[in-house]
Amino acid sequence: MAPFELPLGDGTVSVDLPDCEVTVAEPAGGEAVDVRAAAERAVDSPLGPALTELVDPDDTIAIVVTDVTRATPDDVLVDVLLEELQQVGVFREQVSVVVGLGLHRPMTDAELEEMLGDRADLAENHDPDDTVDVGEVDGATVELNRTVAQADRVLSTGMVEPHQYAGFSGGGKTVAIGAGGEPIIRYTHGPEMLSRDGVRLGSIEENPFREAVDEAGDLCGLDFCLNVTHGPAGILDVAAGEPRLVVRELADSATEALSVEVADRYDAVVAGVGAPKDANLYQATRAATYVVLGATNPLREGGRVVVPAALPEGAGEGTGEQRFYEWLSGAESAESLYKEMREGYEPGAQRAFVVARALRDHDVYVTNSEAPDVVDECLLHARASVEDAVESGSDVLVVPDALNTLLV
Repeated sequence: MAPFELPLGDGTVSVDLPDCEVTVAEPAGGEAVDVRAAAERAVDSPLGPALTELVDPDDTIAIVVTDVTRATPDDVLVDVLLEELQQVGVFREQVSVVVGLGLHRPMTDAELEEMLGDRADLAENHDPDDTVDVGEVDGATVELNRTVAQADRVLSTGMVEPHQYAGFSGGGKTVAIGAGGEPIIRYTHGPEMLSRDGVRLGSIEENPFREAVDEAGDLCGLDFCLNVTHGPAGILDVAAGEPRLVVRELADSATEALSVEVADRYDAVVAGVGAPKDANLYQATRAATYVVLGATNPLREGGRVVVPAALPEGAGEGTGEQRFYEWLSGAESAESLYKEMREGYEPGAQRAFVVARALRDHDVYVTNSEAPDVVDECLLHARASVEDAVESGSDVLVVPDALNTLLV
């Protein structure tokens, strides 16, 4: 096979595996939409009550948006919501935009400016230590960002994309987790939840994780969301309205566009990530776990996953990322780490638990990174290039966009 390109940071890297049998997993991909036009249509024809029916002119509004780890066109989505709010006499001085960080690092002023443009002055980073108790889900306390809790109406943007635990992200998860406190993150991302039947990539039906974050979203008062889904072509679909209905519609769109049937088994899977997800190891390891722990594991026994990732932030700078690093870097083996973490861990460390689960059966190689020492410290293998990580004569499956491909 001729050399091929894979995403790396904001660019690409050329890969040549002349001695290997290479198959490329290319989902149908769908067709890109004009985001603004599609968002305006979605808000005009929502799933459930219209935004203009939910809001009064004197209401204060909190819009929870995704952070830098999601490629959501928040500038356009927030703009469309603000324009719709103006139709009922709600203006920008009544609106706060809260960045749903969860336990990720705060966004910088420059990042907020790039993400939101001239709406950046409305934005504040979520502080998980400044929250209000709004109820319980299955005995777990749901805490909510104070600004969001004090608003009369809560809206959100979001990305409905394949998610290791929720099946698909978006909807109530953006608010309940992104603008929530540690207790609900600890519960939903703990070993007991993540070991339950139905908690898996690409499925929202009878998924206990999805059900928990939806219930938490209700307690947070999420009234209306404007979400998108994306694929290789770009943004594929937009939906607005009642959060559960929005997630269901966009999950259907994503499944149709992103599924690839796997008929064979391979010695190696080369899984592409690219920006923003390859900024740090915490996010980039999603590529490996999506491959190994998805609906169909395409690897033979002893097969490996190879992930080219830039990693300019190393393991990651947020609380969750640092907990992830501490668990992995302090472990002697994947098996011992998995057993230890089954007894419990802090919120944010769940990615280490899931990585350990995958590593029990398959090695993971991270290539082309700026942080090879961090990779090697975390039970993974650093290599300078993809070619260095794939053995000659291997049967190789290339998944150019691993986070937006469902192997079925």
